[in-house]
Amino acid sequence: MTKGKLFVISGPSGAGKGTICREILDEEKNLRLSVSMTTRSPRQGEENAVHYHFVSREGFEALIAEDGFMEYANVYGNFYGTPKKQVVDWMEQGINVILEIDVQGALQIKKNYPEGVFIFILPPSIEELKNRIMGRGSETEETMARRLGAALQEISCIDQYDYRVINEDLRAAIDRVRAIIKAEQCKINGEEVDRIIHRYKEDL
Repeated sequence: MTKGKLFVISGPSGAGKGTICREILDEEKNLRLSVSMTTRSPRQGEENAVHYHFVSREGFEALIAEDGFMEYANVYGNFYGTPKKQVVDWMEQGINVILEIDVQGALQIKKNYPEGVFIFILPPSIEELKNRIMGRGSETEETMARRLGAALQEISCIDQYDYRVINEDLRAAIDRVRAIIKAEQCKINGEEVDRIIHRYKEDL
């Protein structure tokens, strides 16, 4: 069985990475989304194991001690992380996995899983990113400045990624990400070479 691939998708808040991931997951059969774990309380409308795995701080720290995370971080007093077991199990079953995470988490994963495929979603411009965030109607001038500053900092790490997709037209961006996933599934890796040659020799 061919091992599943790990696709790590990042981008600034407002770039549209969440929408792109949801659309691709709806259309692709052999693809799963890893659900992150957090110690923060659920917000209104959030469901456990759907939006996040909500756990106590003690539970999260116990999993850290067991080396149970692919990556984790403390963000404003709350822990967030990607549990390792489910991702590894899926990949061993030949299932491809998407991680939709921030740049900090993606760079942690790249150190331990360099064979992962890293995709960065870009807005067409900072001005458009600002318009999208403002459209949510929840930002003050101060929080907007902070978000745009964070976006520029994240974009500066784009050279650590394998692919970049500019989300100017949503449908086109979805198609590009899907094309990357399909192309990566056709790549030849060292584990497959002997198996492929052996299979064809048997047909002689």
